[in-house]
Amino acid sequence: MVRFTEIGIYCEVGGFYIDPWKPVPKAIITHGHSDHATRGHQQYLCTHETVPIIKHRLGHDITIKGLKYGESLTINGVRVSFHPAGHVLGSAQIRLEHRGEIWVISGDYKTENDGFCAPLEPVKCHHFVTESTFGLPTFNWKDQHIIFKQINEWWLQNASEGKTSILCAYSLGKAQRLALNMDTSIGPLLTHSAIENMHTVIREQGFHIPYGQLFPSEKAEKPLPRALILCPPSASTMSWIQKIKNSETAYVSGWMSIRGIRRRRNIEKGFVLSDHADWNGLLKTIQQTEAENIYTTHGYKDILAQYLREEQGLNASAVYTEFHDEETDAE
Repeated sequence: MVRFTEIGIYCEVGGFYIDPWKPVPKAIITHGHSDHATRGHQQYLCTHETVPIIKHRLGHDITIKGLKYGESLTINGVRVSFHPAGHVLGSAQIRLEHRGEIWVISGDYKTENDGFCAPLEPVKCHHFVTESTFGLPTFNWKDQHIIFKQINEWWLQNASEGKTSILCAYSLGKAQRLALNMDTSIGPLLTHSAIENMHTVIREQGFHIPYGQLFPSEKAEKPLPRALILCPPSASTMSWIQKIKNSETAYVSGWMSIRGIRRRRNIEKGFVLSDHADWNGLLKTIQQTEAENIYTTHGYKDILAQYLREEQGLNASAVYTEFHDEETDAE
């Protein structure tokens, strides 16, 4: 029913692609990150929560339809439904059913309930396509509240020294989690325009995100010395950052668990918080699907597939996709 092609994941019976990276007539999208929701498709289908996010990123003139979680639509005899992936707001696993055969394409997912987006709901199937971004045993996440406490303590220490704290995090996903869990009794929370624009799109759907003072980077105004500036990773290399005196910059990403990455990028401080499943989360989710066939994609796909075959006796294989890790993307 499903083939992995140079254009994307293709459902032959249904005549549509899932998260294609080249323009197609019909695209079903797991979530709004730029490596999964790309430009140029004639028709888009996603969850209701993802519709405004994709319109914000790709333009309001696209043809797009949204479904609720659990709601199904039949396309050329294939029953299609969306199920929570727990990755970011609106993210979904896509379930395909045709003549008793069931595939689930997970997109990206995380197993920890972040208290904001709908938590992951494993779906039983015959074929499961899983990400493997952090598919190594070394990746094991701490509870998010431990990380939020560490970040707030870092901010408080900087504030006590009169420093400005600059926190770099992706605008869709971690930025919302951080905005909801920062202790604003420490000082003012300032948000970069890219993050504040995404927050506006999300607030307009009825979701609560605290308002932060918009930081006008183009004017390079010096913020308050006790402030925390929340910005996307790309902003950390811009000239306005260099103009902020007496500041400290930190990055929030699962990759911050690797010292070599922090060292190569000359990162002052790193906090390990991810919107992806860790090693144990991947293994647990795969087990819960009870799938007979596992297909690993982007990340440590070969290592994860080998482990599933040799240690768990599963029929697992690595497949090529053009998905990448948005946690390290510039935006």
